[in-house]
Amino acid sequence: MTAPRPNLSSIAFWDVDMQKLNYNDNARFVIEKIMNYGLWADILEILRFYGHERVKAEVVQARYLKKKTLSFCCAIFDLTPDQFRCYTQQQSNPTPWNY
Repeated sequence: MTAPRPNLSSIAFWDVDMQKLNYNDNARFVIEKIMNYGLWADILEILRFYGHERVKAEVVQARYLKKKTLSFCCAIFDLTPDQFRCYTQQQSNPTPWNY
């Protein structure tokens, strides 16, 4: 018997074989990819699949979130940027462009 899988589009997973992905063991990876690159329907699906509290806990520990994604997560989870790991431990060599 196979483990349940969320019904996600492949847009955020261009670099991963989605059939081999373990959605329970790699929850943070999946959530981070969907929040940064997924469709609105994908975000709703991970909230349904993992639950609001699990998504909130994982996204707070994410190593990288785009600035817009961070702002979005602050709004939907009622948090401040300084509560996110990606905000408090930013890369020492940030990306060369600010878009």
